[in-house]
Amino acid sequence: MAIVEALRSLCFPVELCRLFHLIAVFCVVSFLFKTVKLFRRKWEMMTAMKLFPGPPAHWLFGHVLEFPQDGTDLDKTMTWANQYQYAHPIWFGPFTVFLSINHPDYVKTLLTTAEPKDDMVYQFITPWIGDGLLVSVGQKWFHRRRLLTPGFHYDVLKPYVRLVADSTKIMLDKWEQLCTKENHTLEIHQHISLMTLDSILKCAFSYRGNCQIESDSSYVKAVYELCFLSNQRFRTFPYHSNLIYYLSPHGYRFRKACSLAHHHTDEVIRQRKEMLKNEKELEKSKNKRYLDFLDILLCARDEDGKGLSDEEIRAEVDTFMFEGHDTTAAGISWLLYCLAQYPEHQQKCREEIQELLEGHEQIEWELLSKMPYITMCVKESLRLFPPVPGISRRLTKPLTFFDGRKIPEGCLVGVSIYCIHRNPMIWDNPEVFDPLRFSPENSASRHTHAFIPFSAGPRNCIGQHFAMNEMKVAVALIINRFELEIDESKPPLKIPQLILRSKNGIHLRIKKLQ
Repeated sequence: MAIVEALRSLCFPVELCRLFHLIAVFCVVSFLFKTVKLFRRKWEMMTAMKLFPGPPAHWLFGHVLEFPQDGTDLDKTMTWANQYQYAHPIWFGPFTVFLSINHPDYVKTLLTTAEPKDDMVYQFITPWIGDGLLVSVGQKWFHRRRLLTPGFHYDVLKPYVRLVADSTKIMLDKWEQLCTKENHTLEIHQHISLMTLDSILKCAFSYRGNCQIESDSSYVKAVYELCFLSNQRFRTFPYHSNLIYYLSPHGYRFRKACSLAHHHTDEVIRQRKEMLKNEKELEKSKNKRYLDFLDILLCARDEDGKGLSDEEIRAEVDTFMFEGHDTTAAGISWLLYCLAQYPEHQQKCREEIQELLEGHEQIEWELLSKMPYITMCVKESLRLFPPVPGISRRLTKPLTFFDGRKIPEGCLVGVSIYCIHRNPMIWDNPEVFDPLRFSPENSASRHTHAFIPFSAGPRNCIGQHFAMNEMKVAVALIINRFELEIDESKPPLKIPQLILRSKNGIHLRIKKLQ
């Protein structure tokens, strides 16, 4: 027996070695298989991109080294867009390529489809906003879009005007206190960002947390932390790895802020559902002055009478918070910068709103359609400084453009909204702020996809009317109370992140009107 045991002890290492050998062989074969698949896909993409001339790319880095490390790369993209006026490839490393399209005819071909958004761009915010309308695909997206569309009907948006006006007035009162000396310089974006967050909290779930005054609220801090960290991760290539980001201190901060934001939203949803369980409260909710976004989500039902789960409701609320707060803040900030640059247009807008407000205590819904010049200025600002400078799609089937050129399934297509809005083939003197471009006669003759600040087609921004209304209300109240001038010592430095921002903020001199 002792001999048998000795033999078994000798055989065990042999069996272990065989197991390790099989694991090693499997790993090598898997690696080779994935490498071959990767290079085969690269060859397919290189073949497809031969139809689209573009700037020369490094064999390893692609075009990454062409972009400045500080992120101020819009000048480079404009140079390429002017050189390759329809489309050109941009390589990110040796294997990832986007076809960047810069012409409205190409954009129309892409955006009239319901192709899904590229998850490479939005994956970094998905842990926060979930699989909501912004990132969902296929039947899930179609079902969700149809369910949420009634939430943006003008009857629902009407009472939001007063809420936005209230939030704006809180901000302007703060500006009056800060503006103690003549020609006081103010970094306006931080104030406007708090104001739009305040508005969204009120409109999304009737949450009046005084976040403009008590900006140290844990939820407010969490939202700002999530926006900052998402943008930081997008610009930091090593953080694209889930493992590296998870182990990093920034990844820990993101998870902590995400947990806090989700807990807050879950608690609000729980409380509202408890309230709606009471039939009297439900009846009261139906008859109250307005329905907020959360009410609409809780009451939404499909043709089978099925509503949204708590997790789905949270995803849509968090998506609305992200899209409706950050993008609108950028849009208003750049609009005020434009009006400060061009005082003659600022004065025309001021005269328009002063005439409108005669006999009115505040801005009402009916006045929004009577601001033609302010509306033209809003659109011209969105042309020059689109809050979302670019979007992307991942093709689920081959696509043929109007000139016959094709791209295969699986190809990534980027739409440079910033470049299209400054395309000299479409816009005369594209760098000049000229609101009359959007007069009825000039707009009628323009290509339908030459101006797309809210995207276009079936996957356009569902909240675009809410955003336009908020911008008009905010700018009307601001210029009715303050005169704006640029601070030439601190010009803004555009930086394209998920949102078009200024790296050093937007500094304006503000002066209270008599």
